[in-house]
Amino acid sequence: MLIHLLQLGRVPFAEGLRIQAEVAAARRARAIGDTLILLEHPPVLTLGRNASRANILASQKQLSARGVEVHDINRGGDVTYHGPGQLVGYPIFDLRGDLPGKHGPHLGPVDFVRRIEEALILACKDFGVPTQRICKRTGVWTLAGGAVPEKKIAAIGIHVAQAITTHGFALNVTTDLRDFEWIVPCGITDRAVTSLEVEVPGPAPTMAQAAASVSANFGRVFQRQMLAVESLQELLRNPSTS
Repeated sequence: MLIHLLQLGRVPFAEGLRIQAEVAAARRARAIGDTLILLEHPPVLTLGRNASRANILASQKQLSARGVEVHDINRGGDVTYHGPGQLVGYPIFDLRGDLPGKHGPHLGPVDFVRRIEEALILACKDFGVPTQRICKRTGVWTLAGGAVPEKKIAAIGIHVAQAITTHGFALNVTTDLRDFEWIVPCGITDRAVTSLEVEVPGPAPTMAQAAASVSANFGRVFQRQMLAVESLQELLRNPSTS
């Protein structure tokens, strides 16, 4: 059993949407197996189905001056930020497949999100950063310490159509956290965001190290072997439903 791993580097958000759609169509047709896409985006704000534009604090003029795009998309959740130093993952999975925890014809979307959280919690642990879930607050959070409350280190929002997942997660690795000042992240006003760079007890991991840890832990959580492919063309040219 395999999960294809496609690492694309830094890709404009609109291009990432196009690639997701192409991979999802191939997965829906059962031309390829489950696939995890890892990439970075230039600075962009995305608004999910439940988003309020009031949670964008910067003016359009300020965003345009910084070259920040704004996209309305069909994932769950509110507004979030993507940018350099943030590892973005798009797991394109068929929830009807042989997935751990499935009871019935498909794995539920909430259960799928919980497994994404688990993979990211394990990845943070690889770098000495203990993290957790918080009830009714999707994502991955640091532990509270003294008077310092939990901080969000990874955001998650997915879309499911015909049992095929798109969108996914964003893990702050070396992200410039000042960019989150443009928004109310995920509509949450009483908690801050953080990154592995801020939280690790030693040197900050590189993006390559973070990607290696996340992909390995996806394989661990979903009980699959990770199989790297060099390009989108290779993925679609050498299909496998395994």
